[in-house]
Amino acid sequence: MITHPASVDADIHPLESFVERLLQGDALLPDTETNVLEVVGILKSYGVVLDAYSVNLCYMADHQFLVLFPFFKYFNGEVTLQKLLKFWWHDRINYEYAEYCMRTMLWHGGGGLDAYLDSPDFAQRCEAAVQAKTRHNPPIRLLHKLCPDFLPEQVRMLAYTSALGQFWRVMSDMFIDLSDRYDRGEVRTIPDVVDHIKAGLVAAAANPITYSVVLDGQAYDLLPASAGLTFLMDAAVPYVEAVFFRGTPFLGTVSYNAQAGQIPEEQNRFEYGALYADPLPVGGAGIPPTLLMQDMRHFLPEYLHDFYRQSLRGEDDLRVQVCQSFQKSMFCVTTAAILGLMPHPADTQNPAEQQVNRDYLLSWMNRFTTSRLPVVQLG
Repeated sequence: MITHPASVDADIHPLESFVERLLQGDALLPDTETNVLEVVGILKSYGVVLDAYSVNLCYMADHQFLVLFPFFKYFNGEVTLQKLLKFWWHDRINYEYAEYCMRTMLWHGGGGLDAYLDSPDFAQRCEAAVQAKTRHNPPIRLLHKLCPDFLPEQVRMLAYTSALGQFWRVMSDMFIDLSDRYDRGEVRTIPDVVDHIKAGLVAAAANPITYSVVLDGQAYDLLPASAGLTFLMDAAVPYVEAVFFRGTPFLGTVSYNAQAGQIPEEQNRFEYGALYADPLPVGGAGIPPTLLMQDMRHFLPEYLHDFYRQSLRGEDDLRVQVCQSFQKSMFCVTTAAILGLMPHPADTQNPAEQQVNRDYLLSWMNRFTTSRLPVVQLG
């Protein structure tokens, strides 16, 4: 943890220095040449992986609607012997991680999407789609009668699947563009990285999040434009909340036994997200981010791969190094989100607005107290 001299006022937040850095236009991650190389390089790889994740999520939402046993959902509609062999050999993108993130968002909820999925309007639209899908399937119609909440819950999950796919489509393009700008010498500092991401988030903020499925030639709008769901507040913010901060306890690392008390009783107290994760367990069974690190290692830019080879253990702990770089990059993305949502401009001269900004940033610092923020300052 960052400590302050004993003479400092005890009321000062232990992460107060980060508030000042943000107000001055700096980022949560120190601006060093190595950090820029790691962050841009890992976001380039992440952008390639997110492209694949996005395509598959949208395929599942659009073409695997209420397919209760979707054996070929990861094939994007193209089932060949070669793809089957790669699948069985695990020489493929680990789409399971994308589903893990989707289910985490669904479970934690929040934002307009979560509220709309509990609305009467969605219930009516959902029922119409369910009836159309099960029209020629008596066993499933009977299941729907006996368990009326089962299929609607699957539709809610598909709505989140589509929303996350749309969100990652924007983020993938943003990260690839960041890498291209770095290659052209237009991005040289961590603040440059943050500005690029913030500009991308702002530009896409009002993009509508919609979802419709075609059944027997007829389109059913499950997330209509009239619901007013947008990229920033209804996809990006809930994603940051669910995946960066809360996450889910990883099986095998903590006890799910209530008597053991190893998991907080309230979801809003969860701290299992990317900003809190210890990179060392990456590579262990039951740790979902291992799948992401495995995917990203295949698409590392050569300059970043060379950087990892020069480390103490070389490529022996490549997944751990990838995870450490990824965590640094997520603090940059979080910085961009924080600055993009700040109530007033950082350089405002109005004392009242300055205080509002400071209180806003301090509320974020309360959440970072037990995160890996102090650790990423060291290298």
